[in-house]
Amino acid sequence: MAGENLKIRTKTLAINVGHLILMLPYNPVNKQYIAQIVRSSASVGANYRAAARAKSNPDFINKLKICEEEVDETQFWLELLVEFNINFREQIVPLYKECNELLSIFVASIKTVRKKIEDSKKK
Repeated sequence: MAGENLKIRTKTLAINVGHLILMLPYNPVNKQYIAQIVRSSASVGANYRAAARAKSNPDFINKLKICEEEVDETQFWLELLVEFNINFREQIVPLYKECNELLSIFVASIKTVRKKIEDSKKK
């Protein structure tokens, strides 16, 4: 059930980022940042879905590491977008917080599976 919840959350993140960028003014800076954040935010969900279908614990870790990198990158683009779109801070901050929560979940999951692998090697 937790896996389904994360599938929903990661997809919702991409959707909410999409809604945000549709509100932003079009200018040369936003154009470039938007192109990047669309890719990174959607990649979080796509790679989480791939992780859910992992063939082994190491495969799962590798795919979750990609999720970790992509959600961190999404946070970076949100930080830049807020710098150039301060009037949208109220809409950006909740997305940043959701990225932070997802990042924490991915890191904790990676640690848990790594420990599981280590424990199984000791037996």
